Amino acid sequence: IMGFAASQGRLLMLVARKHDLELQLQFINQARLQLSQSMTRLFMAGANLEPGSEGANRIQFVTAAANAQEKQLDILAQQFDSQLQAVNTEIDSVRKVISDNIQRSFKLNGQG
Repeated sequence: IMGFAASQGRLLMLVARKHDLELQLQFINQARLQLSQSMTRLFMAGANLEPGSEGANRIQFVTAAANAQEKQLDILAQQFDSQLQAVNTEIDSVRKVISDNIQRSFKLNGQG
């Protein structure tokens, strides 16, 4: 069983990791938004071009690259989200250990 100080240290580390993961997810969401805005501009620019023209082909190429980038962002977000869930589970576990340590400490002090 971890001691109280060790548990507190572990909890602080986990909370810091949780905040880091949440920040990374915010960055990913911001990148998704920017990508979406770029895709909208591309779609609007391509609407006036002749299909098969050089400009339309370039827009199609850039759109395909943006779609691939969006998929990469989705995969990265899923990885960070999984890590975040694991960290949250561990935070709950460490908080329980701390609570149990406090209860045991009060019981021992009350008997002595």
